[in-house]
Amino acid sequence: MAKESKKKIVGPKPGELPGKIVDIDVSSEMSDSFLEYAYSVIYSRALPDARDGLKPVHRRILHQMAEMGLRPDRGHVKSARVVGEVMGKLHPHGDGAIYDALVRMAQGFSMRLPLVDGHGNFGSLDAGPAAMRYTEARLASAALLMVEEADEDTVDFGANYDGQIFEPLVLPAAFPNLLVNGTTGIAVGMATNMAPHNLGEVIAAAKHLIENPNATLKQLMKFVPGPDFPTGGTLVGKEGVVEAYQTGKGAFKVRAKVETGKVTTRKQGITITELPFAIGPEKVVERISELVRGKKIQGISDIVDLTDGQNGTKVVIELKNGFEPDQVLENLYKLTPLEDAFSINAVALVGGKPKTLGLKELLQVFINHRIEVVTRRSNFRKEKATARLNLVDGLLKAIVDIDKVVKIIRGSDDANEAKAGLIKSFKLTDEQATYILDMPLRRLTKMSKIELETEQKNLK
Repeated sequence: MAKESKKKIVGPKPGELPGKIVDIDVSSEMSDSFLEYAYSVIYSRALPDARDGLKPVHRRILHQMAEMGLRPDRGHVKSARVVGEVMGKLHPHGDGAIYDALVRMAQGFSMRLPLVDGHGNFGSLDAGPAAMRYTEARLASAALLMVEEADEDTVDFGANYDGQIFEPLVLPAAFPNLLVNGTTGIAVGMATNMAPHNLGEVIAAAKHLIENPNATLKQLMKFVPGPDFPTGGTLVGKEGVVEAYQTGKGAFKVRAKVETGKVTTRKQGITITELPFAIGPEKVVERISELVRGKKIQGISDIVDLTDGQNGTKVVIELKNGFEPDQVLENLYKLTPLEDAFSINAVALVGGKPKTLGLKELLQVFINHRIEVVTRRSNFRKEKATARLNLVDGLLKAIVDIDKVVKIIRGSDDANEAKAGLIKSFKLTDEQATYILDMPLRRLTKMSKIELETEQKNLK
């Protein structure tokens, strides 16, 4: 009996053999397909780019809103319209995923510096947002810093999913968005979770690193001592933060900010004014009530949630007589979300590949990106100014004898003859002659030599 061949049967490429069934090796096909899927999830959906700190869906939302002219000084439009534009042109996935991403960028309790200015019910820590047909959105001021100058060849563009339009592969991003707003995402075999930080502190650290490329982590942490969560809270211990900034991975605890003292004329109590990141007051009240009913915490007589949109977080815990607030508080930290762990896993795309980054590396990637953006912007503006200077030089030559220009144009049988006449008589370039011919004679005859000379001087 002949020995079976162990050579894998490789399947045809998609569309190579239409209408035919071909035997292939299942394990090989599964392996190849899973790798393609994993790469697609990592690169196209789950992980942010370290340069602008955005995943593709967030980048597409901001870019499309900029294309729609939804600037901070313009009116809001229905979120459903934004979602439809993004889904139809750039992101062919479910509308729910797009709306969820838009909502998060508008939530002040999720983002340290919101990128979308939302109007309507965009949810809270305890409740979800209204449907997209009810809410409205436009770009926040911070978002302009992300998208501005994209039309000056500062970043690369690529074709969208159907090849009909182009979208930016990264945004110019004038501030370190990944550090400022943080991110979270689950890919295939990896995940990212990054804490938000204070904008001023991060900018100061970036400036210091530019001026001192060999700066140590200890020096940078003088500017960025730790995360700055939009919901507040107090960091417990620095070891986890230092480890996260050093290696890109680390965990630390965040405690609620509280005040102890009289909550009524006769009762002592605890007032909670800030909570750990992503912890809602309803969740805290629910957990404490559950522990009180189960008699796992003693000394609490009442708990009231006074949180509202104007005054922020305020949960008042009234204590029974004879119980010390500090003692009860210690038990609350142990048994409730008033103390919560936050794990940093700073994984982002660098050069299209996932990489775990420390604080200095994150800052350096951003700095390198901005150097490239500013360089490309300068080259673009220089080329634009050079092209305009060439045209102004031609106009200055032509208006010396404007009557002759008019005579040549009117005496020519066609545009080519007129162009040749202008080039010969005034020693113009082809571009200069074409520009003069395309200009209405009325505008050409009213041009001021002084204004053109001033513009020429400024362009030089």
